[in-house]
Amino acid sequence: MGKVDQGWKAYAVLGVGILCIAWSAILVKLADDVSGPASAFYRVLIAATVILPFWAAKSRGRPLPSRQTVVLAALGGMFFAFDVALFNSAILLTSATSTTLIANSTPIWVALGAWLLWRELPSLSFWIGLGVILVGMTALVGGDVLHHTALGYGHLMAIASSAWYAAYIMTTHRVRATSDTLTFTAISVAASAVTLGIVCSVSGVPMSGFTPQSWAALAALGLVSQVGGYLAITYALGHLRATATSVSLLAQAPLTALLAMPLLGERLSPAQALGGALVLGGVYVVNRRAA
Repeated sequence: MGKVDQGWKAYAVLGVGILCIAWSAILVKLADDVSGPASAFYRVLIAATVILPFWAAKSRGRPLPSRQTVVLAALGGMFFAFDVALFNSAILLTSATSTTLIANSTPIWVALGAWLLWRELPSLSFWIGLGVILVGMTALVGGDVLHHTALGYGHLMAIASSAWYAAYIMTTHRVRATSDTLTFTAISVAASAVTLGIVCSVSGVPMSGFTPQSWAALAALGLVSQVGGYLAITYALGHLRATATSVSLLAQAPLTALLAMPLLGERLSPAQALGGALVLGGVYVVNRRAA
């Protein structure tokens, strides 16, 4: 009975995390005078200022994490930094809904990663699901042609973002076997902040002079989407399968779409709605047995 209760608790916490991250695309759009890398940097920096002191206080007197835990958690943070920088940049070039739907192809990369790293041969359902996803992405991209001139770049960034997020999920799932939620999150968010700080410095993007609305959106991005969302997801990855978690994260896309309608005035055409449904359906087909 304890295991069942623990499973329900993990899924409940995961649901809270999904709701938190569903706001991320909306908040990036609201901070429309902030570049993708800069909004990604402030997202993890704000989270780090909350999580690191709390972790230091909770860890006082406890043994330090192992070298393997630190390395893997830092690696996960670096993967996440690339994911969120690309995701935020894609949102500014396309619609929040389309970017979120395309970025939800993460389970495809998780399955491919399991194939390449652990020799888990994809099933027939994987290839069927992949074909459905490609058709869905084509419909989404075709619908965006009418509204966004920077067509190709935004969608390619969203696809690349999903690949980096898959690497983050796989790394998190592995290290969570030997690390608690707070320790992993603290090391990971610190590594993300350092990585994104370097990216912003090298790329020379503006880091100040934003409107009050943008600063408020960045604060919410750090506190709601990062602190709330990723503490919850990291906890869930310690109690659920990585594939099951990645499938559950599909709920982020329809939630973002619902929020984007009243807040951003975004509407999906029938072709885009069909494309989004195909993307979500295809990813579910890929992972339905694993979930």
